[in-house]
Parts: sequence; C-alpha cells; structure tokens
Amino acid sequence: MPNPSINNIAQIRQEFPILSKTVYNKPLVYLDNAATTQKPLCVLDAMRDEYLNANANVHRGVHYLSQRATDLHEEAREVVRRFINADKTEEIVFTRGTTEGINLVASSFAEQFLMKDDEVIVSVMEHHSNIVPWQLQAARYGFRLRVIPMTDEGELLIDDYRKLFNEHTRLVSVAHVSNVLGTVNPVKEIIEIAHSNGVPVLIDGAQSTPHFAVDVKALDADFYVFSGHKMYGPTGIGVLYGKERWLEQLPPYQGGGEMIDSVSFEHTTFERLPFKFEAGTPDYVATHGLATAIQFLQRIGMDNISAYEQELTRYAMERLSRIDGMRLFGKASHKDAVVSFLVGDIHHLDMGTLLDRLGIAVRTGHHCAQPLMDRLGVSGTVRASFALYNTKEEIDILAEGIERVSKMF
Repeated sequence: MPNPSINNIAQIRQEFPILSKTVYNKPLVYLDNAATTQKPLCVLDAMRDEYLNANANVHRGVHYLSQRATDLHEEAREVVRRFINADKTEEIVFTRGTTEGINLVASSFAEQFLMKDDEVIVSVMEHHSNIVPWQLQAARYGFRLRVIPMTDEGELLIDDYRKLFNEHTRLVSVAHVSNVLGTVNPVKEIIEIAHSNGVPVLIDGAQSTPHFAVDVKALDADFYVFSGHKMYGPTGIGVLYGKERWLEQLPPYQGGGEMIDSVSFEHTTFERLPFKFEAGTPDYVATHGLATAIQFLQRIGMDNISAYEQELTRYAMERLSRIDGMRLFGKASHKDAVVSFLVGDIHHLDMGTLLDRLGIAVRTGHHCAQPLMDRLGVSGTVRASFALYNTKEEIDILAEGIERVSKMF
C-alpha cells in the first residue's frame, strides 16, 4: 500500500486483515488500541522478509547476513531519530518498551543521583509503569515521590505542581497522555517549570507517539520513552530517548555482551552510546518492524492522523454522553483517542464482557492506574480507545451495544 490516505479509511483497513474478523458471529469492532494496536501487513512482511533473507546476529559479525542485519538495525535507529527529531542516533536506546525505558532511567538515575530525602515528582494520573519503578528505587535509596494533583475534569493543577519544587527535587516523570482519561498534558510547560528549577524531566510517551507528532527538541525533554506495539509495530520493542549529556552520566542498566568495550576479571569498560545500555542480542527484527511502522505512519502523516482521531474522540464523547446513566471520565480541554466510562451501577467487567459478546473489544478494570481510580472514586472503568483505522460507524456500534447491555440491567 504505497500511499495510504486518512481520507480513505477503507483502504487503510485493508492493511489490517484482522479487522475483518468476526467474533461470536459479529463483525469485530476493535477499540482496545491504548493497550495495543493491530499490525499492518507492511510491518509483518518486513519482519518475515528479514527472517527469511537477513537473519543473523547484529554487530561484530563480518559475514554478509550479519552486516545486512546490522544495517537494518541501525537504519531503524535513524528512522526513530528523525521521527522524534532527536539530535543524534547516540541518543536513541532500544528497549523492550516504555516500561523498560522507565525502569532503565529509574535504576540508573537513582544509582547516580538520588539519595535519602531526595524527591521525584510524578502525577496522579500515571500508569503503574511510571510509579512502581520509582517506588522500587525509593525503597533502596530512601527518596520519596511527590504527586501532582488534578481537577475533576482530569487536568493537572499546574500551580500546585510549581509548589512541589524544593531543594530536594531531583527529577520529574510524567505521562504525555493519560491512558485512562486521554488528557494531553502540557508537557512543554511542565518541562519549562522543571528546568527553571534545575530539574530534568522524563516523559512517558506511550500514548502520544501513535497519535500526534512528537519533537523532543521542541519539548526540550531530557528523557522520552515509548513502545512499538502501541504504534502499529511489534511487541517487545521500544525506545528510550535521552539527551546525550544525561546518558553519558548514567551507569549501565544491565551487563552482558554488546554493551562492553573490554572485559577482564579485574575491570570492564563500557561501549559508547547508545550501546552502553543495550546488553545482549537486541531484537533486531523488531527494530526493523518498528521502523516500518513509523514509515507507515509518516506516509499517512502524523498531522492527518491527529486531526482524524481528534474528530473520532469528539464524536465518541458526544454520542456516548446521550446514553442514559452514562458517566464519562476525563473531560480535559485537550483530550485524545481515549474514552473511559461507566453506566449507572453496571460493573465495568459486566459491561466489557457483554460488549465482547457483541463483537466489541474494549478494556475494563483499573488500566494499571489504581491511584487514579482512587482519585476518581471508582474501582475501574470501561475504556474505548481509538486508532487511525477506527470509524464513526464503529463508535455508533459501541453506543448501540452499551444501550443494549444497559437494558439488560
């Protein structure tokens, strides 16, 4: 599919054969994209082709297959660099996903910079992957977390955020987009405030990179992490972007092959960036798949995708708000691609299970954001999340399904 167009969703959907499946004799309506997106044929074909024609361990090999696999792997790093507008490929570290990227920074940053009574700022709407890694390191080093509160609409309270800074603040780590509320946080302002206090910032971009253009230089982010599987790429691959000056200061996260310069039983020296953080054989086929997914997005155009998905989100919020007993969570002025809800007293698991029998795939539960659920005063929600291949017709099917389930209760 050389020229996919957001104006021809039917054409785009042809790249995703799974979307034509039936579930319980109903057409599949896949609305669980915040958890993982489906994969286009171009990504699957690229990975299959590499396994068939260029499969060999990367780096250090002198034979043809190894050199070809290495070229594809390092070309993928350059594709990622351009995609987020980083300065250098040395600033692009391949990981297993957003979670490993945050764990890497939490572990290495804590080892180098954090001590007893220091503080790390997070927000109330963070995914567990941006809470638990910091808690694990806090238990080891004795620092503590400070939490940015939010309004009932789901917007961070920036004035309260400013007041969290003091002489003990060492890092800020926040989500670009909430995986529950869809809130697009003002991360540029968040970064500016932190930098005015001499504090670096990590941004969790798992829910942003699939939906709109990200420019790490324009944001001035110190660290930025995201996952391939949420942006039409393979699972088990992700990216940590870090400013070179910060990555140079951090110790390695893991040890093994690939990340060393020289090893003796007395002493080890480490590779240059980014290889210092990439211990062991990388998933070089997945990096090629990720690069192919990024090129697929770029052919459609990130601005085109953003405009289309914003329209879908507005339509979903308006259509679902007309359902009796509907409670929508997350009404920020800048919101994207996610609608979380409850209807009356219907348990989220019951709603999700019955929608599934109608062929509608949504996610239920706390969405790995239990502190946010506590703030909302609920145990969980139903979440519908959108991708570039979803349609208003599918949102209508969702609304009709909710109404049908509601009548059963």
